[in-house]
Amino acid sequence: MIPPALPRPAVPGLFLALEGGDGAGKTTQAALLGAWLTALGCEAVLTREPGGTALGRVLREALLHGEDLDPRTEALLFATDRAHHVHSLVRPALERGAVVVTDRYIDSSLAYQGGARGLDEAEVRGLSRWATGDLLPDLTILLDLDPAVGARRREGAPDRMEREADAFHVRVRERFRALAAAEPDRYLVLDAARAPEELHAAIRERVSVLLPGGPA
Repeated sequence: MIPPALPRPAVPGLFLALEGGDGAGKTTQAALLGAWLTALGCEAVLTREPGGTALGRVLREALLHGEDLDPRTEALLFATDRAHHVHSLVRPALERGAVVVTDRYIDSSLAYQGGARGLDEAEVRGLSRWATGDLLPDLTILLDLDPAVGARRREGAPDRMEREADAFHVRVRERFRALAAAEPDRYLVLDAARAPEELHAAIRERVSVLLPGGPA
């Protein structure tokens, strides 16, 4: 059972997270969403985990391109990045009224370190919620894609996560879908095999009702 989140402190900003397996198109959709928000006159802050801060870039290199890590160390390093990311970038942006769009957030830890690595999900969730002061997105957009299709989309040398076996990526996908099914009001689940423009239109439609002033 998912424990209830603490009430989020009232801030004028909007917090959006893009989730999904490798190759699902999160980077593309973040860029399209940022351009649309900017055209509406919003301050759009595009970021990612790991790597949204200077410290995060160091941790990203270690996590994705460094030596092999045991699951607990991996989970702790992702939580370290997330704690610093929220404290130094996400919360300040929300407090000044920005729309923050992050490529990956807590659900990625639940899907990768919990669902795929086999760590206790309640412990992983508790660690991330403690690290972030219980800050959850206003909307999580799950780009759902067959891992085999995602693998064919990748360019360049695979990172440490991308090199995992097919069964690992299947477990990641299954856990993402289960998380979304458990909290449907906070998720928008989209078939990431659709054209990028179609996905962007669906995201725009959902996000527009969350913006100040209603649909845009």
